[in-house]
Amino acid sequence: MEVWKAVVLGVVEGLTEFLPVSSTGHLTITEKLLDLKVDDPSVTGFTAVIQVGAIIAAIIYFFRDIVRIVGGFAKGLVNREARGFDYRFGWYVILGSLPIGVLGLGAKHLIVGPLRSLWVVATALIVWSAVMVFAERATTQSRSEKEVNWRDALIIGLAQCIALIPGVSRSGATISVGLLRDLDRVTATRLSFFLGIPALAAAGLYELKDALKGDSVGVPALVVGTAVSFVVAYASIAWLLRFVVRHSIVTFVWYRVLVGVALLVALATAAISAR
Repeated sequence: MEVWKAVVLGVVEGLTEFLPVSSTGHLTITEKLLDLKVDDPSVTGFTAVIQVGAIIAAIIYFFRDIVRIVGGFAKGLVNREARGFDYRFGWYVILGSLPIGVLGLGAKHLIVGPLRSLWVVATALIVWSAVMVFAERATTQSRSEKEVNWRDALIIGLAQCIALIPGVSRSGATISVGLLRDLDRVTATRLSFFLGIPALAAAGLYELKDALKGDSVGVPALVVGTAVSFVVAYASIAWLLRFVVRHSIVTFVWYRVLVGVALLVALATAAISAR
């Protein structure tokens, strides 16, 4: 892979990983426009690996929170009296990360195969937009982060599995379901970030071997794509957390629908092929 293509894909990944617009969907579209084989295992692996750059950005951005949660979790393991919210939250992240780990491995052949079709991406972009609108309109958003419980973590963790369908968006799925659990928008967004760290980091490390196979990608492209993804994602995280304080995620729906419809038209007119 030419390095300039890795830069483009790194920018796309960094911009879209945490926004509710589907990073995998956008990467699939961009890879197709760059004349890459979207169903090539090396390209699929590259897509997963450069997500690690975005995850590192999230770890650095939330470093103090992560240190506090990990510390509270560790203390709670050895001292029953120290089992406060941070201890429980640590378990929530573990519980919420399990479903996507199991399904991601079990359904890998679908994720890297039939689901990589641009028809799937376009349809998912449009269909899940309706869920995002409903989530904003039908909930009270009355619960804060301190009121998160294990049921929230499990249900939102299951929502991450839906995002294995390119076009749905992991953050779009988890934030929407968090809102449907009556969590406030900032809490749902922060929980989405925390649940994304182990899931995406594990996916990137697991796919590294595939990304390095053959000569489709190469180490320079992987390094550059991951580095660019990190820089852009850090800015994206900071912007999104400020945005959701005052704005609805419905704002992103119009963009999702526009991209989905444009992609359907391009596919229907054979301006672009589905795979």
